[in-house]
Amino acid sequence: MHAWESIQKTLDIIETRISEKITVEELACAASLSVFYYQRLFSRLVKRPVMEYIKLRRLAMACEALRDTNDRILDIALAYGFGGHEVFTRTFKNAYGITPTEYRESDVRLNVFIKPNLAMGYTLIDLDVPLIAEGLVLEMNRRTLTAPIHFMGVQGYASIAKQFPNGEATGISEPGEIWRLFNEAEAQIPNKPNGRKIGVAYHGDAPAGSFSYFVGAEVEEGVSHPNYKIWTLPANEYLVMRFEAETFDELVGVALNKALKYQYMWQAQKGLGFADFGAEVYYSEADNANGYTFMEMWSLWIEKEEKQ
Repeated sequence: MHAWESIQKTLDIIETRISEKITVEELACAASLSVFYYQRLFSRLVKRPVMEYIKLRRLAMACEALRDTNDRILDIALAYGFGGHEVFTRTFKNAYGITPTEYRESDVRLNVFIKPNLAMGYTLIDLDVPLIAEGLVLEMNRRTLTAPIHFMGVQGYASIAKQFPNGEATGISEPGEIWRLFNEAEAQIPNKPNGRKIGVAYHGDAPAGSFSYFVGAEVEEGVSHPNYKIWTLPANEYLVMRFEAETFDELVGVALNKALKYQYMWQAQKGLGFADFGAEVYYSEADNANGYTFMEMWSLWIEKEEKQ
């Protein structure tokens, strides 16, 4: 058994016993490691100490319960091992900057710690070959865009430190807030029928320690509006990573974070450079009541020789 497999086994145990009391000793035993080596290996692979990881996963599941159920906050706190309302509220606010009540009464999107799939860090697929991992299906393609695609929407800034690493940061999703602004403005944008939507991270004119983030809908070339910005996906050669999810929330949450981590690893292993922007392109299926349920990540295809 590889070292990562031992840790993945305990991640699965934690997930199934998340509401129970779990000790490091039990997990180390399940991994067939001493407590000392288990904790060191866990922290190296998961990027968090064991007990902190358990707390963050409990908070992530509590977020889902707050959003998707009408259960009392006290009942949610007890269900995920927080002991009481006060402890849960304090822990929640320390992680996300708002209280459970404020979160439940708002429409903000939170960054939560995603359960890692460590196998994805050791699986290198070829182009045009799907990878299936814990329900996520993704595929890497090389694609030539022969004509630019134009989008109209809104732009804002997000803190690098507060938003990265993907799937590990906690707090309010600043790109999620920009999506909220776009959703409020979309009715005024002359978007193409059944057109694509885009979310783009790039530096632009962002202040130090931040990045620019644009959200827009596909429009015809030449369209303009005094209140909204145009961003163009240029004609070029691209690495395109396609993946799907059952719901939009899953698409922009767990699926996106896992896919982005895999893309970074894949590009590095294949000797490709990293572009100045990363574009999330969303596609709507007319016969799907859930709306946008699959996405493509577009990144310029840059050979290392080109980067130097």
